[in-house]
Amino acid sequence: MSKTILVVDDTASLRRMVQSYLTQEGFRVVTAADGHEALLVARQEQPDLILLDLMMPNMGGYDFIRVYSREGNAPIIVLTAKLEENDKVLGLELGADDYVTKPFSPRELTARVRAILRRVSQNPSEPDLLRSADVSLDRNARIVTVGTRHVDLTPSEFDLLSTLIGAPGRAFSRLELLDRLQGTAYEGYERTIDVHIRNLRTKIEPDPRNPRYIETVFGVGYRFAADR
Repeated sequence: MSKTILVVDDTASLRRMVQSYLTQEGFRVVTAADGHEALLVARQEQPDLILLDLMMPNMGGYDFIRVYSREGNAPIIVLTAKLEENDKVLGLELGADDYVTKPFSPRELTARVRAILRRVSQNPSEPDLLRSADVSLDRNARIVTVGTRHVDLTPSEFDLLSTLIGAPGRAFSRLELLDRLQGTAYEGYERTIDVHIRNLRTKIEPDPRNPRYIETVFGVGYRFAADR
């Protein structure tokens, strides 16, 4: 069955271009012109992934993410014409999984879409249940618990934690982690990992300022602390 992609942008020509290209690539594509319409379409269509413009009338991308994250879990790729780093980081902090800066090539966009859809699918060669310290991660059900507390993670946060907890004590560079998330390491996107790590620590650490589970390896990247 074809994966459903929701394209949200207030520019009709861009919606048509992305819809046409992704349809040719075998996806089922639905569209919306602003955040309000996108919420209605998302509730009805249950998309597998959302491509989301940030700057739109009525309800922009930031507000859409705030509302949608409480009721849906499809991964989100932000489409933004804004070059400021803070705009990209804010989208990630709110729960987006990746971002693409306009203008973008349809080929690059499709590669990002396929990479994210691949990694949210279960890999049967990997163990279903991972545990380290009092953190448990179920790859099949995509559930994370810390002690007895259930933790809600975005798809990228889940897959990043899955990589780290799958090899406790091993230090991963930011580029390695990007490669695990995106299928290929996109130069210049390393800060994406730092934002996801900060979000993860906020959600799973007893004290995010003094992390117990996700340790920084200075000059390298990050590791999940080995069981003590």
